[in-house]
Amino acid sequence: MAQDLVLAIDIGTGSVRAAAVDLAGRIVDVASHEHDQIVPQFGWAEQRAASWWDGVVKTIQGLARAVPNLPDRIVAICACGQMHGTVLLDADGQLTRETVPLWNDKRTTALVEAFEARHPPQDYLMDSGSPATPAWAAFKLAWLREHDPEAWARTRIVLMPKDFVNFRLTGMTAMDPGDGSLSFLMDPATGAWSERMAARLGLDTGILPELRAPLEILGPLTPEAAGLTGLGAGTPVLVGGADYPVALLGSGVCRAGLASDVTGTSCIITVIAERPLLDAEICNVATIMDSRGVDGRGEGAWGAFMLLETGGDAVRWGRRALHDGQEDYAAVMDRAAEAPAGADGLLFLPYLTGERLGGSRNVRAQFFGLSAGHGRAHLDRALIEGVAFAATHSLRLMAVAAGHPIERVVASSGASRSDLWLRIKASAYNVPVLVPEEPECGLVGCAAMAATALGHYPCLDTAVARCVRHRAEILPDPAWADRYARLQPVFDAVTVHSRGTQAQALYDLLDGALDGAPDRLAE
Repeated sequence: MAQDLVLAIDIGTGSVRAAAVDLAGRIVDVASHEHDQIVPQFGWAEQRAASWWDGVVKTIQGLARAVPNLPDRIVAICACGQMHGTVLLDADGQLTRETVPLWNDKRTTALVEAFEARHPPQDYLMDSGSPATPAWAAFKLAWLREHDPEAWARTRIVLMPKDFVNFRLTGMTAMDPGDGSLSFLMDPATGAWSERMAARLGLDTGILPELRAPLEILGPLTPEAAGLTGLGAGTPVLVGGADYPVALLGSGVCRAGLASDVTGTSCIITVIAERPLLDAEICNVATIMDSRGVDGRGEGAWGAFMLLETGGDAVRWGRRALHDGQEDYAAVMDRAAEAPAGADGLLFLPYLTGERLGGSRNVRAQFFGLSAGHGRAHLDRALIEGVAFAATHSLRLMAVAAGHPIERVVASSGASRSDLWLRIKASAYNVPVLVPEEPECGLVGCAAMAATALGHYPCLDTAVARCVRHRAEILPDPAWADRYARLQPVFDAVTVHSRGTQAQALYDLLDGALDGAPDRLAE
Protein backbone atom coordinates (compact mmCIF):
# COMPACT_ATOMS: atom_id res chain seq x y z
CA MET A 1 0.00 0.00 0.00
CA ALA A 2 1.27 3.47 -0.89
CA GLN A 3 2.60 5.62 1.91
CA ASP A 4 0.55 8.75 1.26
CA LEU A 5 0.01 10.31 4.69
CA VAL A 6 1.97 12.22 7.33
CA LEU A 7 1.10 11.79 10.98
CA ALA A 8 1.18 15.36 12.33
CA ILE A 9 1.06 15.93 16.10
CA ASP A 10 0.46 19.27 17.83
CA ILE A 11 0.95 19.44 21.60
CA GLY A 12 -1.07 22.53 22.48
CA THR A 13 -1.85 24.19 25.79
CA GLY A 14 -5.45 22.97 25.75
CA SER A 15 -5.17 19.67 23.92
CA VAL A 16 -3.10 17.25 21.88
CA ARG A 17 -4.15 16.98 18.25
CA ALA A 18 -3.05 14.21 15.90
CA ALA A 19 -3.91 14.39 12.22
CA ALA A 20 -3.51 12.31 9.11
CA VAL A 21 -2.44 14.81 6.46
CA ASP A 22 -1.91 13.96 2.82
CA LEU A 23 1.22 15.00 0.91
CA ALA A 24 -0.63 18.00 -0.56
CA GLY A 25 -1.28 19.41 2.92
CA ARG A 26 -4.97 18.43 3.18
CA ILE A 27 -6.13 17.12 6.54
CA VAL A 28 -7.80 13.73 6.07
CA ASP A 29 -8.88 13.39 9.69
CA VAL A 30 -7.92 14.78 13.08
CA ALA A 31 -8.35 13.54 16.63
CA SER A 32 -7.92 15.57 19.80
CA HIS A 33 -7.61 14.93 23.51
CA GLU A 34 -7.89 17.73 26.08
CA HIS A 35 -5.63 18.12 29.07
CA ASP A 36 -5.94 20.33 32.13
CA GLN A 37 -3.91 23.37 33.07
CA ILE A 38 -2.94 23.41 36.74
CA VAL A 39 -2.89 26.75 38.59
CA PRO A 40 -1.36 26.12 42.04
CA GLN A 41 -1.46 29.87 42.82
CA PHE A 42 -2.04 33.17 41.06
CA GLY A 43 0.32 33.70 38.13
CA TRP A 44 1.42 30.05 37.94
CA ALA A 45 0.48 27.68 35.13
CA GLU A 46 1.57 24.05 34.90
CA GLN A 47 0.71 20.80 33.15
CA ARG A 48 1.67 17.19 33.68
CA ALA A 49 4.08 16.04 30.99
CA ALA A 50 2.62 12.54 31.25
CA SER A 51 -0.75 13.91 30.15
CA TRP A 52 0.78 15.02 26.83
CA TRP A 53 2.03 11.52 26.15
CA ASP A 54 -1.29 10.03 27.20
CA GLY A 55 -3.01 12.40 24.78
CA VAL A 56 -0.66 11.44 21.96
CA VAL A 57 -1.35 7.73 22.45
CA LYS A 58 -5.12 8.20 22.64
CA THR A 59 -5.35 10.53 19.62
CA ILE A 60 -3.25 8.22 17.45
CA GLN A 61 -5.38 5.26 18.50
CA GLY A 62 -8.52 7.24 17.64
CA LEU A 63 -7.09 8.30 14.32
CA ALA A 64 -6.21 4.71 13.48
CA ARG A 65 -9.83 3.71 14.03
CA ALA A 66 -11.04 6.47 11.71
CA VAL A 67 -8.52 6.24 8.85
CA PRO A 68 -8.33 2.90 6.99
CA ASN A 69 -4.92 1.21 7.02
CA LEU A 70 -3.33 4.19 8.79
CA PRO A 71 -0.14 2.45 10.04
CA ASP A 72 0.77 1.25 6.54
CA ARG A 73 0.11 4.66 4.98
CA ILE A 74 2.25 6.81 7.30
CA VAL A 75 5.41 8.03 5.60
CA ALA A 76 6.72 9.83 8.69
CA ILE A 77 5.74 11.39 12.01
CA CYS A 78 6.32 15.08 12.70
CA ALA A 79 5.39 16.90 15.91
CA CYS A 80 5.18 20.53 16.89
CA GLY A 81 4.32 21.83 20.34
CA GLN A 82 3.82 24.67 22.75
CA MET A 83 7.02 26.49 23.61
CA HIS A 84 8.95 27.26 26.81
CA GLY A 85 7.65 24.36 28.95
CA THR A 86 10.69 22.93 30.76
CA VAL A 87 10.55 19.14 31.11
CA LEU A 88 13.21 17.71 33.45
CA LEU A 89 14.45 14.12 32.96
CA ASP A 90 16.92 12.06 34.96
CA ALA A 91 19.68 9.79 33.66
CA ASP A 92 17.13 7.01 33.03
CA GLY A 93 14.78 9.25 31.07
CA GLN A 94 12.29 9.50 33.93
CA LEU A 95 10.61 12.75 34.94
CA THR A 96 12.24 14.36 37.99
CA ARG A 97 9.04 16.35 38.58
CA GLU A 98 5.57 15.58 37.28
CA THR A 99 4.48 19.14 36.49
CA VAL A 100 6.00 21.52 33.95
CA PRO A 101 5.87 25.36 34.12
CA LEU A 102 4.22 26.57 30.91
CA TRP A 103 4.79 29.48 28.54
CA ASN A 104 2.19 31.60 30.41
CA ASP A 105 3.63 30.92 33.87
CA LYS A 106 4.69 34.17 35.57
CA ARG A 107 6.46 32.81 38.65
CA THR A 108 9.82 33.97 37.26
CA THR A 109 8.90 37.67 37.15
CA ALA A 110 11.13 38.58 40.11
CA LEU A 111 14.06 36.74 38.52
CA VAL A 112 13.51 38.62 35.25
CA GLU A 113 13.36 41.97 37.03
CA ALA A 114 16.56 41.18 38.93
CA PHE A 115 18.26 40.18 35.67
CA GLU A 116 17.13 43.40 34.00
CA ALA A 117 18.48 45.45 36.89
CA ARG A 118 21.91 43.87 36.38
CA HIS A 119 21.99 43.62 32.60
CA PRO A 120 20.75 46.31 30.19
CA PRO A 121 19.54 44.85 26.87
CA GLN A 122 22.47 46.18 24.86
CA ASP A 123 24.80 44.04 26.97
CA TYR A 124 23.17 40.68 26.19
CA LEU A 125 20.95 40.88 23.07
CA MET A 126 23.81 39.74 20.81
CA ASP A 127 24.07 36.57 22.92
CA SER A 128 20.34 35.86 23.45
CA GLY A 129 18.57 37.26 20.36
CA SER A 130 15.65 38.52 22.47
CA PRO A 131 14.97 40.67 25.53
CA ALA A 132 14.23 39.08 28.89
CA THR A 133 10.67 37.92 29.69
CA PRO A 134 9.17 35.50 32.25
CA ALA A 135 8.22 33.13 29.41
CA TRP A 136 11.75 32.02 28.52
CA ALA A 137 12.91 28.59 29.63
CA ALA A 138 16.18 29.93 31.05
CA PHE A 139 14.35 31.77 33.83
CA LYS A 140 12.14 28.76 34.52
CA LEU A 141 15.26 26.64 34.93
CA ALA A 142 16.78 29.20 37.30
CA TRP A 143 13.57 29.17 39.35
CA LEU A 144 13.44 25.36 39.48
CA ARG A 145 17.07 25.22 40.56
CA GLU A 146 16.28 27.47 43.52
CA HIS A 147 12.82 26.18 44.49
CA ASP A 148 12.93 22.46 43.66
CA PRO A 149 16.52 21.47 44.46
CA GLU A 150 15.67 17.77 44.85
CA ALA A 151 14.31 17.51 41.29
CA TRP A 152 17.09 19.73 40.01
CA ALA A 153 19.81 17.55 41.53
CA ARG A 154 18.49 14.51 39.62
CA THR A 155 18.03 16.38 36.30
CA ARG A 156 20.33 15.36 33.46
CA ILE A 157 18.51 16.82 30.45
CA VAL A 158 15.90 19.50 29.75
CA LEU A 159 13.39 19.11 26.93
CA MET A 160 10.55 21.14 25.48
CA PRO A 161 7.05 19.58 25.23
CA LYS A 162 7.33 18.23 21.67
CA ASP A 163 10.86 16.99 22.45
CA PHE A 164 9.50 15.01 25.40
CA VAL A 165 6.89 13.41 23.13
CA ASN A 166 9.61 12.66 20.56
CA PHE A 167 11.67 11.03 23.31
CA ARG A 168 8.75 8.77 24.18
CA LEU A 169 8.34 7.94 20.48
CA THR A 170 12.01 7.22 19.70
CA GLY A 171 14.09 7.12 22.89
CA MET A 172 16.20 9.93 21.37
CA THR A 173 16.64 13.51 22.60
CA ALA A 174 17.15 16.71 20.62
CA MET A 175 15.78 20.23 20.33
CA ASP A 176 15.18 22.31 17.21
CA PRO A 177 16.52 25.88 16.80
CA GLY A 178 13.00 27.31 17.10
CA ASP A 179 12.60 26.18 20.69
CA GLY A 180 16.29 26.85 21.30
CA SER A 181 16.15 30.42 20.00
CA LEU A 182 13.44 31.42 22.49
CA SER A 183 15.01 29.67 25.46
CA PHE A 184 17.21 32.73 26.15
CA LEU A 185 20.15 30.34 25.97
CA MET A 186 20.95 30.01 22.24
CA ASP A 187 23.51 32.21 20.51
CA PRO A 188 21.72 33.58 17.42
CA ALA A 189 24.99 34.09 15.56
CA THR A 190 26.28 30.52 15.89
CA GLY A 191 23.11 28.52 16.52
CA ALA A 192 24.87 26.86 19.48
CA TRP A 193 24.10 27.04 23.17
CA SER A 194 25.45 30.27 24.65
CA GLU A 195 27.89 29.76 27.49
CA ARG A 196 27.72 33.51 28.19
CA MET A 197 23.94 33.50 28.65
CA ALA A 198 24.10 30.36 30.79
CA ALA A 199 26.76 31.96 32.99
CA ARG A 200 24.65 35.08 33.47
CA LEU A 201 21.92 32.88 34.93
CA GLY A 202 24.13 30.41 36.75
CA LEU A 203 23.12 27.52 34.50
CA ASP A 204 25.10 24.67 32.94
CA THR A 205 24.65 24.04 29.20
CA GLY A 206 25.50 20.40 29.86
CA ILE A 207 21.84 19.70 30.68
CA LEU A 208 20.67 21.07 27.32
CA PRO A 209 20.06 18.64 24.44
CA GLU A 210 21.74 18.64 21.06
CA LEU A 211 20.36 21.26 18.68
CA ARG A 212 19.32 19.61 15.41
CA ALA A 213 17.59 20.89 12.28
CA PRO A 214 13.82 20.31 12.34
CA LEU A 215 13.74 18.27 9.09
CA GLU A 216 16.34 15.77 10.29
CA ILE A 217 15.16 12.28 11.19
CA LEU A 218 15.48 12.00 14.96
CA GLY A 219 15.03 8.24 14.93
CA PRO A 220 12.66 5.35 14.23
CA LEU A 221 9.50 4.67 16.21
CA THR A 222 10.42 2.19 18.94
CA PRO A 223 8.67 -1.18 19.26
CA GLU A 224 7.31 -0.07 22.64
CA ALA A 225 5.79 3.14 21.21
CA ALA A 226 4.50 1.18 18.22
CA GLY A 227 2.74 -1.24 20.54
CA LEU A 228 1.05 1.58 22.44
CA THR A 229 -0.03 3.58 19.39
CA GLY A 230 -0.71 0.82 16.89
CA LEU A 231 1.71 2.32 14.36
CA GLY A 232 4.50 0.46 12.63
CA ALA A 233 7.81 0.10 14.44
CA GLY A 234 10.58 1.86 12.55
CA THR A 235 8.38 4.68 11.19
CA PRO A 236 10.66 7.75 10.80
CA VAL A 237 10.16 10.51 13.39
CA LEU A 238 11.42 14.01 12.60
CA VAL A 239 13.08 16.38 15.06
CA GLY A 240 10.07 18.63 14.38
CA GLY A 241 9.61 22.17 15.57
CA ALA A 242 8.11 24.58 18.04
CA ASP A 243 4.46 25.29 17.29
CA TYR A 244 4.95 28.97 16.49
CA PRO A 245 7.53 28.69 13.65
CA VAL A 246 5.83 25.54 12.33
CA ALA A 247 2.51 27.43 12.11
CA LEU A 248 4.29 30.28 10.32
CA LEU A 249 5.48 27.77 7.74
CA GLY A 250 2.04 26.18 7.49
CA SER A 251 0.44 29.56 6.82
CA GLY A 252 2.89 30.32 4.01
CA VAL A 253 4.93 32.93 5.89
CA CYS A 254 8.41 31.75 5.01
CA ARG A 255 10.31 34.46 3.11
CA ALA A 256 11.32 38.10 3.39
CA GLY A 257 8.50 40.49 2.53
CA LEU A 258 5.87 38.34 4.24
CA ALA A 259 4.41 38.93 7.69
CA SER A 260 2.03 37.12 9.99
CA ASP A 261 -0.80 38.43 12.15
CA VAL A 262 -2.08 35.89 14.69
CA THR A 263 -4.86 37.52 16.67
CA GLY A 264 -6.53 35.40 19.27
CA THR A 265 -6.66 36.56 22.88
CA SER A 266 -3.38 38.34 22.21
CA CYS A 267 -1.90 39.52 18.93
CA ILE A 268 1.47 38.40 17.58
CA ILE A 269 2.93 40.30 14.62
CA THR A 270 5.84 38.56 12.88
CA VAL A 271 8.10 39.79 10.09
CA ILE A 272 10.36 37.35 8.26
CA ALA A 273 13.97 38.56 8.24
CA GLU A 274 17.42 37.37 7.23
CA ARG A 275 18.85 38.03 10.67
CA PRO A 276 17.62 38.67 14.21
CA LEU A 277 16.39 42.24 14.75
CA LEU A 278 18.18 43.06 17.97
CA ASP A 279 16.01 45.55 19.83
CA ALA A 280 14.73 45.75 23.40
CA GLU A 281 11.12 45.62 22.10
CA ILE A 282 11.56 42.81 19.53
CA CYS A 283 11.89 39.05 20.03
CA ASN A 284 13.35 36.68 17.44
CA VAL A 285 12.53 33.05 16.67
CA ALA A 286 14.46 30.76 14.34
CA THR A 287 12.20 29.71 11.47
CA ILE A 288 11.86 26.25 9.94
CA MET A 289 14.60 25.67 7.40
CA ASP A 290 15.66 22.80 5.14
CA SER A 291 18.21 20.40 6.65
CA ARG A 292 21.22 22.62 6.19
CA GLY A 293 22.36 22.67 9.81
CA VAL A 294 21.55 24.98 12.67
CA ASP A 295 23.99 27.75 11.84
CA GLY A 296 24.69 29.29 8.44
CA ARG A 297 21.01 30.12 8.12
CA GLY A 298 19.82 31.68 4.86
CA GLU A 299 17.19 34.10 3.63
CA GLY A 300 14.06 34.19 5.76
CA ALA A 301 15.82 32.39 8.59
CA TRP A 302 14.32 34.45 11.39
CA GLY A 303 10.91 35.58 12.51
CA ALA A 304 11.10 38.89 14.32
CA PHE A 305 7.97 39.40 16.38
CA MET A 306 6.22 41.76 18.74
CA LEU A 307 3.34 40.69 20.94
CA LEU A 308 0.33 42.67 22.11
CA GLU A 309 -1.07 41.08 25.26
CA THR A 310 -4.51 42.42 24.27
CA GLY A 311 -5.75 41.41 20.81
CA GLY A 312 -9.14 39.77 20.59
CA ASP A 313 -9.36 40.26 24.33
CA ALA A 314 -10.22 43.91 23.61
CA VAL A 315 -13.49 42.80 22.02
CA ARG A 316 -14.11 40.33 24.85
CA TRP A 317 -13.66 43.17 27.35
CA GLY A 318 -15.96 45.38 25.28
CA ARG A 319 -18.71 42.76 25.28
CA ARG A 320 -18.58 42.62 29.06
CA ALA A 321 -17.96 46.28 29.90
CA LEU A 322 -19.97 48.04 27.18
CA HIS A 323 -22.72 45.49 26.48
CA ASP A 324 -23.11 43.63 29.81
CA GLY A 325 -22.33 40.43 27.91
CA GLN A 326 -25.68 40.65 26.15
CA GLU A 327 -24.33 40.86 22.58
CA ASP A 328 -22.28 38.20 20.83
CA TYR A 329 -19.15 38.93 18.81
CA ALA A 330 -21.07 39.17 15.54
CA ALA A 331 -23.40 41.79 17.01
CA VAL A 332 -20.45 43.82 18.34
CA MET A 333 -18.84 43.74 14.89
CA ASP A 334 -22.10 44.78 13.23
CA ARG A 335 -22.41 47.73 15.61
CA ALA A 336 -18.77 48.72 15.03
CA ALA A 337 -19.45 48.75 11.28
CA GLU A 338 -22.01 51.51 11.85
CA ALA A 339 -19.24 53.93 12.84
CA PRO A 340 -16.96 55.49 10.21
CA ALA A 341 -13.30 54.58 9.77
CA GLY A 342 -11.36 56.34 12.50
CA ALA A 343 -14.42 56.37 14.80
CA ASP A 344 -14.73 60.15 14.41
CA GLY A 345 -11.39 60.73 16.13
CA LEU A 346 -11.79 58.26 18.99
CA LEU A 347 -8.67 56.17 19.67
CA PHE A 348 -8.30 53.19 21.98
CA LEU A 349 -4.95 52.10 23.42
CA PRO A 350 -5.36 48.31 23.84
CA TYR A 351 -3.19 47.75 26.89
CA LEU A 352 -5.77 46.22 29.22
CA THR A 353 -3.26 43.92 30.93
CA GLY A 354 -0.06 45.88 30.34
CA GLU A 355 2.54 44.57 27.95
CA ARG A 356 5.14 41.80 28.13
CA LEU A 357 8.46 43.65 27.97
CA GLY A 358 10.11 45.65 30.73
CA GLY A 359 9.43 49.28 29.82
CA SER A 360 5.77 48.65 29.03
CA ARG A 361 4.66 46.12 31.65
CA ASN A 362 2.56 48.63 33.59
CA VAL A 363 1.10 50.60 30.65
CA ARG A 364 -2.68 51.08 30.88
CA ALA A 365 -5.47 51.05 28.33
CA GLN A 366 -7.42 54.21 27.59
CA PHE A 367 -9.81 55.92 25.21
CA PHE A 368 -8.34 59.13 23.77
CA GLY A 369 -10.41 61.82 22.10
CA LEU A 370 -13.74 60.84 23.67
CA SER A 371 -16.45 63.48 23.27
CA ALA A 372 -20.19 63.86 23.71
CA GLY A 373 -20.73 62.98 20.05
CA HIS A 374 -19.43 59.45 20.42
CA GLY A 375 -21.73 56.47 20.98
CA ARG A 376 -21.38 52.75 21.51
CA ALA A 377 -20.71 52.10 17.83
CA HIS A 378 -17.70 54.44 18.01
CA LEU A 379 -16.47 52.72 21.16
CA ASP A 380 -16.78 49.28 19.56
CA ARG A 381 -15.00 50.36 16.40
CA ALA A 382 -12.25 52.10 18.37
CA LEU A 383 -11.57 48.85 20.25
CA ILE A 384 -10.99 46.99 16.98
CA GLU A 385 -9.04 49.80 15.35
CA GLY A 386 -6.88 50.22 18.45
CA VAL A 387 -5.54 46.70 18.09
CA ALA A 388 -4.96 47.36 14.37
CA PHE A 389 -3.09 50.61 15.10
CA ALA A 390 -0.89 48.91 17.72
CA ALA A 391 -0.18 46.04 15.32
CA THR A 392 0.62 48.49 12.50
CA HIS A 393 3.12 50.26 14.74
CA SER A 394 4.89 46.95 15.40
CA LEU A 395 4.73 45.86 11.76
CA ARG A 396 6.30 49.05 10.45
CA LEU A 397 8.99 49.16 13.12
CA MET A 398 10.12 45.63 12.25
CA ALA A 399 9.83 46.12 8.47
CA VAL A 400 12.18 49.11 8.65
CA ALA A 401 14.65 47.17 10.81
CA ALA A 402 14.50 44.16 8.46
CA GLY A 403 15.06 46.33 5.40
CA HIS A 404 12.19 44.76 3.44
CA PRO A 405 8.82 46.34 2.59
CA ILE A 406 5.87 44.18 3.58
CA GLU A 407 4.13 42.67 0.53
CA ARG A 408 1.47 40.57 2.24
CA VAL A 409 0.25 39.86 5.76
CA VAL A 410 -1.18 36.40 6.48
CA ALA A 411 -3.90 36.60 9.16
CA SER A 412 -4.87 33.56 11.20
CA SER A 413 -6.56 32.60 14.47
CA GLY A 414 -9.88 33.93 15.78
CA ALA A 415 -9.90 37.46 14.39
CA SER A 416 -9.40 36.15 10.84
CA ARG A 417 -13.06 35.09 10.92
CA SER A 418 -14.25 38.71 11.08
CA ASP A 419 -14.56 40.40 7.67
CA LEU A 420 -14.68 43.85 9.28
CA TRP A 421 -11.52 43.30 11.31
CA LEU A 422 -9.70 41.96 8.24
CA ARG A 423 -10.72 45.03 6.20
CA ILE A 424 -9.61 47.32 9.01
CA LYS A 425 -6.25 45.57 9.31
CA ALA A 426 -5.61 45.48 5.56
CA SER A 427 -6.35 49.20 5.42
CA ALA A 428 -4.25 50.04 8.49
CA TYR A 429 -1.31 48.00 7.17
CA ASN A 430 -2.06 49.26 3.63
CA VAL A 431 -1.13 45.87 2.19
CA PRO A 432 -3.30 42.90 1.19
CA VAL A 433 -4.19 40.41 3.92
CA LEU A 434 -4.37 36.69 3.11
CA VAL A 435 -6.37 34.14 5.12
CA PRO A 436 -5.28 30.46 5.13
CA GLU A 437 -7.81 27.94 3.87
CA GLU A 438 -6.83 25.50 6.62
CA PRO A 439 -6.83 27.10 10.10
CA GLU A 440 -4.72 24.25 11.56
CA CYS A 441 -1.53 25.80 10.21
CA GLY A 442 0.71 23.84 12.59
CA LEU A 443 -0.54 20.51 11.27
CA VAL A 444 -0.07 21.68 7.66
CA GLY A 445 3.45 22.84 8.52
CA CYS A 446 4.28 19.43 10.00
CA ALA A 447 3.07 17.76 6.80
CA ALA A 448 5.18 20.03 4.58
CA MET A 449 8.23 19.32 6.73
CA ALA A 450 7.81 15.53 6.69
CA ALA A 451 7.05 15.40 2.97
CA THR A 452 10.22 17.38 2.26
CA ALA A 453 12.36 15.35 4.66
CA LEU A 454 11.30 12.11 2.96
CA GLY A 455 12.05 13.49 -0.53
CA HIS A 456 8.52 14.03 -1.82
CA TYR A 457 9.44 17.68 -2.45
CA PRO A 458 12.89 18.98 -3.38
CA CYS A 459 12.75 21.82 -0.83
CA LEU A 460 10.47 23.47 1.69
CA ASP A 461 9.59 26.31 -0.70
CA THR A 462 8.10 23.78 -3.11
CA ALA A 463 6.31 21.98 -0.29
CA VAL A 464 4.75 25.22 0.97
CA ALA A 465 3.67 26.16 -2.55
CA ARG A 466 1.87 22.79 -2.85
CA CYS A 467 0.54 22.42 0.71
CA VAL A 468 -0.56 25.92 1.72
CA ARG A 469 -3.68 27.49 0.22
CA HIS A 470 -5.40 30.76 1.04
CA ARG A 471 -9.17 31.15 0.96
CA ALA A 472 -9.32 34.94 0.69
CA GLU A 473 -7.32 38.05 -0.11
CA ILE A 474 -8.57 41.25 1.50
CA LEU A 475 -7.41 44.45 -0.17
CA PRO A 476 -7.03 47.79 1.62
CA ASP A 477 -9.94 50.20 1.34
CA PRO A 478 -8.32 53.36 -0.13
CA ALA A 479 -10.47 55.78 1.87
CA TRP A 480 -9.94 53.86 5.11
CA ALA A 481 -6.20 53.51 4.44
CA ASP A 482 -5.91 57.28 3.97
CA ARG A 483 -7.79 57.97 7.21
CA TYR A 484 -5.74 55.44 9.17
CA ALA A 485 -2.46 56.77 7.76
CA ARG A 486 -3.34 60.20 9.18
CA LEU A 487 -4.43 58.81 12.56
CA GLN A 488 -1.47 56.43 13.05
CA PRO A 489 1.02 59.15 14.10
CA VAL A 490 -1.50 60.39 16.67
CA PHE A 491 -1.95 56.87 18.05
CA ASP A 492 1.82 56.39 18.18
CA ALA A 493 2.34 59.69 20.03
CA VAL A 494 -0.34 58.93 22.62
CA THR A 495 1.18 55.46 23.12
CA VAL A 496 4.65 56.92 23.70
CA HIS A 497 3.29 59.28 26.35
CA SER A 498 1.32 56.47 28.00
CA ARG A 499 4.57 54.54 28.50
CA GLY A 500 6.75 57.44 29.68
CA THR A 501 8.06 58.14 33.17
CA GLN A 502 5.40 60.77 33.86
CA ALA A 503 2.65 58.32 32.93
CA GLN A 504 4.24 55.69 35.15
CA ALA A 505 4.29 58.15 38.03
CA LEU A 506 0.58 58.79 37.50
CA TYR A 507 -0.15 55.06 37.42
CA ASP A 508 1.71 54.74 40.73
CA LEU A 509 -0.29 57.61 42.21
CA LEU A 510 -3.51 56.03 41.01
CA ASP A 511 -2.58 52.69 42.55
CA GLY A 512 -1.59 54.44 45.77
CA ALA A 513 -4.92 56.26 45.94
CA LEU A 514 -6.77 52.99 45.51
CA ASP A 515 -4.60 51.40 48.19
CA GLY A 516 -5.60 54.08 50.71
CA ALA A 517 -2.73 56.53 50.31
CA PRO A 518 -4.42 59.58 48.71
CA ASP A 519 -2.02 61.94 50.48
CA ARG A 520 0.59 61.01 47.86
CA LEU A 521 -1.39 63.04 45.33
CA ALA A 522 -0.28 66.21 47.07
CA GLU A 523 3.40 65.52 46.48
